[in-house]
Amino acid sequence: MPTLPLLRNIRDVSLLNALLQASVYQQILCALLGLATYLALVSSLRFQRRQAIQKKYSYYGTRQSLRTMTDRDAWSIQKTVMQTEFPFIVMKSLQFALFRTYGIPTISTLLLTTSQFSEPSTSFKRYADTGTLIGEFMAFDPRSERAQTAIARTKFLHQGYRASGKILEADMLYTLSLFALEPIRFVQQFEWREMTDMERCAVGTYWKSLGDALGISYEALPSGKTGFQDGLHWLEEMGLWSKQYEVEYMKPHPRNKEIAARTIDVLVYNLPSFMKPLGEYIVSYMMDDRLRTAMMMDPPPAIFRVLFTFIFKTRRLYLRYLALPRPNFMRMDVFTDKPNEHGRNWVTIYEGAPYYVKPTIWNRWGPVAWFKWAVGQPLPGDDGDKYYPKGYRTQDLGPKYFEGKGWKEVELIKETLRQQRTGQCPFP
Repeated sequence: MPTLPLLRNIRDVSLLNALLQASVYQQILCALLGLATYLALVSSLRFQRRQAIQKKYSYYGTRQSLRTMTDRDAWSIQKTVMQTEFPFIVMKSLQFALFRTYGIPTISTLLLTTSQFSEPSTSFKRYADTGTLIGEFMAFDPRSERAQTAIARTKFLHQGYRASGKILEADMLYTLSLFALEPIRFVQQFEWREMTDMERCAVGTYWKSLGDALGISYEALPSGKTGFQDGLHWLEEMGLWSKQYEVEYMKPHPRNKEIAARTIDVLVYNLPSFMKPLGEYIVSYMMDDRLRTAMMMDPPPAIFRVLFTFIFKTRRLYLRYLALPRPNFMRMDVFTDKPNEHGRNWVTIYEGAPYYVKPTIWNRWGPVAWFKWAVGQPLPGDDGDKYYPKGYRTQDLGPKYFEGKGWKEVELIKETLRQQRTGQCPFP
């Protein structure tokens, strides 16, 4: 009889073990079911925005329908792609589009001659002003006051140099081509999906219309005089012409190397000093051989090429199969919508020096601010008015010696834009 309690205890332990094992199996099963449910949710939602774009507009289905795409619809489609589908990569592609122009000696020489990249103080402001102007006419409706002011200011800043021949018309066309072509190329190379024909057509339609507004001639293109069928046709001819232009004119030059060094300082600005060489490797990795040769830069070491390739491929797989679509409330808005009490606008996202950023408590005491303070970088509101903490007036953007100048000329250009750029289709 003394053995009965022992046997009973053994049975209790066995039952407990069985229950624990069942509990573990249930937990594993629940985890697997949860993972499967999440993956199914991602699969069902990941292409939802692409489908919504196709349903919203009447340009899906045939090439003929793309020929009627309006400038305003093109802008809206491009903005959706830029702010919610591929915000990080599109932003980088636009930065590299500008950077790529510096591989043309006539462009890099002019920038150094005008002192815009002769020292860090002017190079950081030049980067901020250029990004703000481009961002303003990309972020707002083509018919809006803000977009037309940004276009008019851009045209004013270039017209003197164009009239004197210091800026070549071919260089203007080449620069325009990059802002249209590089986002498509970067998305294809680094993102979780490629752009659709409608999205690519929207990019081509928008930038073709912008070129018209800036008075850029397309006579160098085969259909420049007879007219283009649609945005895709324009992109095709721009792509072929741009490649040939690089073959002829993107050559190694000390001025290219000098301006590349200044620009890379801006691109790796947010990295601590010990990580800046790694940032330079990333910049070099994202170049192709022709641009790297023109900039007189070395390719990154093989181990870093393998590492960067792995990181970008992992990111692509993660976004495609594991990440839910970015909700609209998390879209990338770079500018405030309405003027502040000073009649100016603020930048909400910045990578270089804090030009035009509002010195809020968050911007000066938040986690990002603490990081910037730790690595010795200025914060919004530092150094008095140096970084324009009250914001910017679009009609003042550009080199400091142009500040307060050209307002009348800008208004005259805007008057023409109001009559000619009404959101219509830019193709006959």
